[in-house]
Amino acid sequence: MRVYLVGGAVRDQLLGHPYQEKDYVVVGASPQHLIALGYQPVGKDFPVFLHPKTKEEYALARMERKKGQGYHGFEFSTSPNISLEQDLIRRDLTINAIAQDQNTGQIFDPYGGQSDLEYKILRHVSDAFAEDPLRVLRVARFAARYAQYGFTIAPETLQLMQMLSESGELTHLTPERVWKETSRALMERHADVYFHVLRECGALKVLFPEIDALFGIPQRPEFHPEIDCGIHTLMSLQQACKNNYSLDVRFSVLVHDLGKALTPKDVLPRHTMHESRGVVPVTALSDRLKVPTSTKKLAISVCKEHLKCHQALQLKPGTLWRLLQRLDVLRRPEKVVEFIQACESDAKGRLGLEDRPYPQAKYMKAAIHCVRAIKAQDLPTDIKGPDIGEMLIAKRIEALATLKADFLISHA
Repeated sequence: MRVYLVGGAVRDQLLGHPYQEKDYVVVGASPQHLIALGYQPVGKDFPVFLHPKTKEEYALARMERKKGQGYHGFEFSTSPNISLEQDLIRRDLTINAIAQDQNTGQIFDPYGGQSDLEYKILRHVSDAFAEDPLRVLRVARFAARYAQYGFTIAPETLQLMQMLSESGELTHLTPERVWKETSRALMERHADVYFHVLRECGALKVLFPEIDALFGIPQRPEFHPEIDCGIHTLMSLQQACKNNYSLDVRFSVLVHDLGKALTPKDVLPRHTMHESRGVVPVTALSDRLKVPTSTKKLAISVCKEHLKCHQALQLKPGTLWRLLQRLDVLRRPEKVVEFIQACESDAKGRLGLEDRPYPQAKYMKAAIHCVRAIKAQDLPTDIKGPDIGEMLIAKRIEALATLKADFLISHA
């Protein structure tokens, strides 16, 4: 029995990239052998065991072959006779097919992963890459993760990704798997690269047609010097990543302008009513991917209301109160802050305007505190019943009017 550290831990250790999870492969052992040593079996599709003390995952060396379609269309086999090289060749990229002996620290690299790490290349290990459609998303995610180091995708690997995108195999991926890979990619420092790669290989139009439809749609250059709606979307996503915003904010930024793909051609490059038009595609995309409810709700709010945030300093106090109310300011002020973050990312995701001031953010955050500071117990004691609610609204609108006057004077 020989144990090797494999996959991401070895890759990131050699690259100098931070990592947490460790995965091991065991060569020369059977399930019964590991169970006798106290390992706990947890794998459903193939034998994976938890170490009796560390609880880290140990998988028996295995081989696989394609039998059906999609991510689940594989048959796995394990045996004490399966070699480390046979196990590693089934992996997706050469940089993920490097192993390190647990006892000696010796590196085993039968497929040139270290060389590809040195030259910053994402390259498939074998033609078996094309049997698993999930690998299209994984490579795009790795491209986003390692964009900071200058990694590129090998032309022959990109060609296989294009072939998979055209084959119909991507349609067999479950929504849960697509969302899992996408949500992880969205949390990378350069999440926009994930969508660039998917578009380049043709997967974006298959899995995210609502986003793909934005590319090539023009906008008014005085507001959007970058012109193209798709480019603006990914520039806005860059801003959200730059500020390390939450997953909910990043997804909301990604889909905030989907309505622009539905603008009638005869009114382009204007996009009147794109906010209301966008609700249907945002909802459809969220439902199809089974996006978490909180993520979906913020995305719809940003889609419907982002222009109101941009116009915050021009809104009447009563209009601003109704906006804050729709955003659930009294119960979920933190979601209003995320709404503001998404809107600021949109405002700065424009060519040459990335660093322009956005005083609306400060004003909106001040408005949150302003309305939440007014509570029922602060009203006169003779106010009863429905009059309490009406007076609270009146007091909050009055406070917003004072806030606006003071804000405009201080920022004149």
